[in-house]
Amino acid sequence: MADAVSFSFSDTIAGYVVRFDSGTRLLRLKTSDGREFDVSLAGDPSAELVRNLDEPYIDASGHIDEMLSPGRFLFVYGVHYPEHGGRFDAKRLVFLGRGAEDYRFEEGSWWIKQIESLADFYKRAQFGDGPVDFTEYRTEIRLGGDKTASHVQETDTISRLVYGMASAYLLTGKDEYLEVAERGTEYLRKHMRVVDGEEDVVFWYHGISVDGDSERKLFTSEFSDDYDAIPMYEQIYALAGPIQTYRVTGDVRIKNDADATIRLFDKFFFDPEQGGYYSHIDPILFSADHESLGENAERKNWNSVGDHAPAYLINLYLATGDQKYADFLEYTFDTIADKFPDYKNSPFVQERFNRDWSHDKAHSWQQDRAVVGHNLKIAWNLMRMNSLKAKPAYEELARKIGEIMPAVGSDVQRGGWYDVVERVKQGDQETYRFAWHDRKAWWQQEQAILAYLILNGTVGGDANLREARQAQAFYNTFFLDHDEGAVYFNVLASGTPYLLGTERLKGSHSMSMYHSAELCYLAAVYNNLLINGREMDFHFQPDPTGLPDRILRVSPDLLPAGSVRIASVEIDEKPYTDFDAEALTVRLPDVQSRVKVKVRLRPTAKK
Repeated sequence: MADAVSFSFSDTIAGYVVRFDSGTRLLRLKTSDGREFDVSLAGDPSAELVRNLDEPYIDASGHIDEMLSPGRFLFVYGVHYPEHGGRFDAKRLVFLGRGAEDYRFEEGSWWIKQIESLADFYKRAQFGDGPVDFTEYRTEIRLGGDKTASHVQETDTISRLVYGMASAYLLTGKDEYLEVAERGTEYLRKHMRVVDGEEDVVFWYHGISVDGDSERKLFTSEFSDDYDAIPMYEQIYALAGPIQTYRVTGDVRIKNDADATIRLFDKFFFDPEQGGYYSHIDPILFSADHESLGENAERKNWNSVGDHAPAYLINLYLATGDQKYADFLEYTFDTIADKFPDYKNSPFVQERFNRDWSHDKAHSWQQDRAVVGHNLKIAWNLMRMNSLKAKPAYEELARKIGEIMPAVGSDVQRGGWYDVVERVKQGDQETYRFAWHDRKAWWQQEQAILAYLILNGTVGGDANLREARQAQAFYNTFFLDHDEGAVYFNVLASGTPYLLGTERLKGSHSMSMYHSAELCYLAAVYNNLLINGREMDFHFQPDPTGLPDRILRVSPDLLPAGSVRIASVEIDEKPYTDFDAEALTVRLPDVQSRVKVKVRLRPTAKK
């Protein structure tokens, strides 16, 4: 520690054991960037194993000496004292597994159990022990799951909850989760959907304000960044939950809504001259250049260009195999690869643009700042797309982001990933400055985990695996709320939960069940199928009459061709053999009612 630090403070060190002297009780740790620290264990710190949601505390205090073997990664929370050049006294140790090479979050069922716990929390918070009635849904949910006095139901947060429940069904086959997903989808279609027959499009209300038996439609966004406009990202995320439900049920009405919403994008958000999609349109003329939009007029951003893929478009393609969705995906990623890199000026991508793709560096809160998670999200989704249609530009950019980001976007001292930072250093600055704080948001940890998992699962690399493990370790150690359930919105740099303002909530304009469930679903897929060579079961409940040629597509994500195959299929709990193992399709029986399908996927080779 620097001599200039002349005060005591509590903090976390994430590192690998270099050595431990049981006589002097001195532990030497090496951080991910190679710096070494001496940590005193003379004060008898507590120790525990990382645990999943709904698991009891697992004490390891009596096994500290034998577990501190060289090379093991762990977290140490303690107090720094400014004496004798600096002394760090450990108070709490968190081990990631029983053995030095064990990481509990790589257990085959870890993420599946976690999504069950999340689904149970949000189902209980929204509907209690009663029936699934979405008139009782509320956007704002307190820390423990209680509802606030707010009676606004936002379309996107319902859709995000639906996504989480549909994903939980895909992994568990529990009907109670599918019931929430389907009822939520129906509620969205009935209350938030607008069918414009004249323009042949569908658009979605921002939400509704509920007062007893009456409801008031909220046509335009009430969120400060987008106030009184129709932002593209709200239309995009209105599709997230229904499309994940469509993967399970094959309900053709959902696909029709998606197609009509895509027509909305192409008619009113698309820029046919300069390319890409505008971020906002006005609510009267559906124009992207109307003066009422203010600083949002004729603007393009990450959300309007890139969010199609993870929110709904990849899942729509997985469910249909339709070439038009593949073409849309390709256009999206070609645009990202071409327009977003700005490496001559910054290690971070550019995220906001004017109509002509010149950089918008003065917009609202973002200015010339980088959202760390957006960089990682680009890398993750580029590698997904590269499995559908490989292009050097996709893999090169994804690899570049993966290599650059740890040094500029992660916390190499404590673990975890930061939020928003300045894209460019000023003057004699040696590090990229935080825009407002050094807190860490749950969704940005998700992007890091998925980016490095898929990089390791597709192109390999010890560095990618190490980053994936470190990110999963931080998230599972510090973001899981073992007292109230679900996950925290933000933690301090040290990992301590930050519980003030809207960041105290478990449900808000920014948080529902989407990112936490998406992480569980895809971390399970990548860990099991791409990295650790484990089979997985997936569950569906389609009506064969609604699927073309009765073909159910069961690929869990855009994975490298030939990396997984169908090992077995059950329909209504009986073995079934009419499937194409390599194509990942099941030809359903010719019946007139829904069937329950369980598909076991097997990796073709362990990396």
